[in-house]
Amino acid sequence: MEGIGWFTFESLKRITQQHKEHEFIFIFDRPYSDDFIFGDNITAVVTGPPARHPILYYIWFNFSIPKVLETHKVDLFLSPDGYIPLNTKVKTLAVFHDLNFEHYPKDLPSSERYYYRKYFPQFAKKATRIATVSEYSKKDIHDLYKVDESKIDVVYNGANEKFAPLPANIKKLVVEKHTGGKPYFIFIGALNPRKNLVNLLKAFDLFKKNDRLSTQLLIVGEKMFKTNEIFETYEHMDYKADVVFSGRLNSLELHKALASALALTYVSYFEGFGIPIVEAFYTETPVITSNVTSMPEVAGDAALLVDPFSPDDIALALKKITENADLRAELIEKGNQRKLKFHWQNTADNLWKSINKTVNQ
Repeated sequence: MEGIGWFTFESLKRITQQHKEHEFIFIFDRPYSDDFIFGDNITAVVTGPPARHPILYYIWFNFSIPKVLETHKVDLFLSPDGYIPLNTKVKTLAVFHDLNFEHYPKDLPSSERYYYRKYFPQFAKKATRIATVSEYSKKDIHDLYKVDESKIDVVYNGANEKFAPLPANIKKLVVEKHTGGKPYFIFIGALNPRKNLVNLLKAFDLFKKNDRLSTQLLIVGEKMFKTNEIFETYEHMDYKADVVFSGRLNSLELHKALASALALTYVSYFEGFGIPIVEAFYTETPVITSNVTSMPEVAGDAALLVDPFSPDDIALALKKITENADLRAELIEKGNQRKLKFHWQNTADNLWKSINKTVNQ
């Protein structure tokens, strides 16, 4: 799962299990996995059509969802990805993770871009309350959509409980598996423009000119959309043989790969939060991340902050990490302190508070 999926899974698992006195209706647009049914106080409802296109989003949320809400006489509709019915009288809590489509609309396919920019301002106005995952996103929602800040709750993300440091012997096996025993930086995320792989690849090429450790770059994630420039940049690299595309990894393999890396290179030019930063803290892996949007808020002083629009700046951070063991140790120690701020239980507790505010508003 990507970030929104983990947010939904981890927070709702805790909320439903810790509030057995309430009934929860989970609405799916297709057959579902039993892994998502966390207890006997959950009723699963499947209603079509499968919503995987903007036209189908509109139909599902404005026709299918209201029928379910009416049938089950619900008190609240929680949308973990922000979409809400515009024609319901039921109170709604919409989770807006970020407004990247307002800042970088050309990064999205035209149909998605049109839908988001047309309807998310309406969702913001219609929602009884809004939850979001950083103070940066809260301010962004307020500034762009003129939503009163008192209507917006911040519920930070957490990290999967499986993410933890690994012993040296296990790390050695993981590094051998992914890069033939060569040390590596790791990128984690969907392959789309805002993840800034183009500048990361350019920076890695610059770094490799003076690299004496045969360092690799491991890219973990699947193609999403608009990947042409990414792969064109890759094809023109001098050191493309040192870049490894692993595709998507399951959570256990992802944990091992991250915990065995020299550092996480997470240099997006726009994020509402950035879960891999916190996952890296939990695995005691140093972090290189961007100095824009929410990333400095999440990383604090526990990461090297770089200009995501400057391959030279990113390359310099790669060099510092490989050459300075004291710096790596310092970042790991600061990450151990910083991670205490971010836990899925905190997310669930704060989302539950937001749910109660919504019901009582």
